[in-house]
Amino acid sequence: IDRSIRPMFPDGFKQEVQVMCQALCYDGVTNADVVAMIAAFAAIHVSSLPFHGAMGAVRIGHLDGKLEAFPPDERRRDESRLDLVVSGHDDAIAMVEASAKELPETEVIDALEMAHGIIRELCAMCEELRAAAGKPKLEFTPPEVDGELAQRVWSYKGRFEEVIFTPGKHARNEAMDAVADEALAALTEGITDEKELGKRAKQAKGLLHDLTAEVEREGILEGKRTDGRAHDEIRPITIVPDFIPRVHGSSLFTRGETQALVSVTLGTPEDEQIIDGIDEEYRKRFYLHYNFPPYSVGETRRIMGPGRREIGHGMLAERALESVLPPKDRFPYTIRIVSDITESNGSSSMASVCGGCLSLMLAGVPISQPVAGIAMGLVQDGDRLAVLSDIQGSEDHNGDMDFKVAGSGLGLTALQMDIKIQGVTRALLERALGQAREGRRYILKKMLEAVPRPRAQVSEHAPRMEAIKIPAEKIGYLIGPGGRQIKAMQDQYSVRISILDDLGNVQVAGVDSAK
Repeated sequence: IDRSIRPMFPDGFKQEVQVMCQALCYDGVTNADVVAMIAAFAAIHVSSLPFHGAMGAVRIGHLDGKLEAFPPDERRRDESRLDLVVSGHDDAIAMVEASAKELPETEVIDALEMAHGIIRELCAMCEELRAAAGKPKLEFTPPEVDGELAQRVWSYKGRFEEVIFTPGKHARNEAMDAVADEALAALTEGITDEKELGKRAKQAKGLLHDLTAEVEREGILEGKRTDGRAHDEIRPITIVPDFIPRVHGSSLFTRGETQALVSVTLGTPEDEQIIDGIDEEYRKRFYLHYNFPPYSVGETRRIMGPGRREIGHGMLAERALESVLPPKDRFPYTIRIVSDITESNGSSSMASVCGGCLSLMLAGVPISQPVAGIAMGLVQDGDRLAVLSDIQGSEDHNGDMDFKVAGSGLGLTALQMDIKIQGVTRALLERALGQAREGRRYILKKMLEAVPRPRAQVSEHAPRMEAIKIPAEKIGYLIGPGGRQIKAMQDQYSVRISILDDLGNVQVAGVDSAK
């Protein structure tokens, strides 16, 4: 909801806005998340807040070989090849969140087009609601820009153009900060009144920020990114397998100035995560945690609970890998991935996908296909546009689109897209996804050079699991009266024993199962 509405307020609007959604009941069919999105958009539209206009949201599934809007939850979870949530307005799509089971790019684009058609219908309903119950919109006038100050700030454009191509993120930032500090000192020189000085400095900093963004965007449109890469070029990739030897699987994945230390641990079915939410209680045997410590971007701040970044990026990486995991009856382990970002300059969630896939293979998890992720960007000015592969932090911040794409060589497994411009055509989406496919294949090749295939055996440090066939007529001897025999064996050998079916298939799990 936040990612959808945040760019839709007018530039310069600083009033605090709080949107609260409460699910009062759940029918087990229609998930509350998309309903909450539509309700939030409608509430903002009928309010007095200055806002872009009516918005809508929809979930698209892929059932029985065709696309379906608002698929029922039970079928979506168990059968659908696609779980796509899209929000937008009449003119364009604003936000995309999706997981897929290696779906071709063309089918995903068809789903996005279908979603936008439904969003337009929802926008029409929102307009009807506003006509019946809407409040007058507050008049909002953006703060006036001091023309003389803006002209003086823009006189530093040449200086920024000289330093913006400095190699290295930190060296480049230091060089640009030095020019900004010099400009700020000159622009506030001679002002003695403290209040006036603060106001002048705030205006100047805002204009300097806009100038640096303009310089980077102009360079990209002219064919030169700040780190010297071509538009479709991937940053250098380094992979260190088994970086932490004691864990069940680990890798250090570095792409440019973004680095993820990813580890995999395997557990028994008793380690599954219990999810007790609005749905019926269920268990997850695979979960991924993403950690973004402040030192990864050279900052000092308090360590609190996971924030929206950690939760969102972790869920994205989890969805990207989930569809290639082996079925539970073939690989009954509980799988936990932890991605610690040690350095970040953009695309850290996609580094978590790549590092997570490598660590799964190193842990001996028999995945069906290797998966890689790449973050795509866009800079558009009128008829000029540039689609960027493997964007860095400043290109995300100053660009018009952040489009994260993950998948195997067969198709897509996860998408996340945030757009800052008014419209994205099918041709542009096809171009971005095609360029992402080429980048993904390049990254997959690098990954397979380091780790060609999943290991045949799990780590010696992982719990051992063995399946034993016992004749049906002997099951009673195994169980014993009241289950006393099984309990004694479990207590003595620190194992967990499960009768899987009536045919005598038994699963033994535990570190001492060899006994």
